[in-house]
Amino acid sequence: MHILLSNDDGYLAEGLCALADALRPHATLSVVAPDRNRSAASNSLTLEMPLRAHLAHNGFIKVDGTPTDCVHLALTGLLDSEPDMVFAGINHGANLGDDVLYSGTVAAASEGRFLGLPAVAISLVGSNPVHFATAAQVAVTLLTQLLAQPLPQDTILNVNVPDLPLAALKGYQATRLGQRHKAEPMIKNLDPRGRTIYWVGPPGSEQDAGPGTDFYAIAEGYVSVTPLQLDLTWYERIAQLKDWLPRTSL
Repeated sequence: MHILLSNDDGYLAEGLCALADALRPHATLSVVAPDRNRSAASNSLTLEMPLRAHLAHNGFIKVDGTPTDCVHLALTGLLDSEPDMVFAGINHGANLGDDVLYSGTVAAASEGRFLGLPAVAISLVGSNPVHFATAAQVAVTLLTQLLAQPLPQDTILNVNVPDLPLAALKGYQATRLGQRHKAEPMIKNLDPRGRTIYWVGPPGSEQDAGPGTDFYAIAEGYVSVTPLQLDLTWYERIAQLKDWLPRTSL
């Protein structure tokens, strides 16, 4: 078993190191990660400039690009052998509900959709999480489960782990994505030269967070595991759209 690891917090992130340490006894690992924090990079690819990849002192390969760049390069020739699976994380903070649209961690996993086995994005919930060992053990448990009972090839698992000691976890729940309220207002300020600058505001609070959602599972002390798909088509609306479109030629 050859597993590719990546993340969006950078090649020196505590979560990535914890994940590598936990999975190393169970598989051959290749770690290809951004050379700096690239959180919220989503599925962006670098197309207008070359990318550089270097072997770092910790044995990981660092790339001056996005999480998607890292996985894309790894799967299209950077590595000597093709991986069998992708694990992304452990993210420093939650990827719940609408977060998955922006998450570089989820994007790194989704780029692994070309592989023959599911990809896993794993995040440790909290503004300053500390229990990376817990999330790392969750990753080992899920790897064992995937090897024993493989899921469909196009499955991506979005995993969120409460920031708790391992013994305090209540278990695992299969969940759907919840939703947040709209983001908080942007923050306007001045730089040291008196020029106007803007900061993106904090994410919105929980809105759809009832039973069955990832938000609810985390609040109750469970590991949330949400299956994701990449086909964004709203199939139920296709027939309605056919009736809505103009019937005359251009």
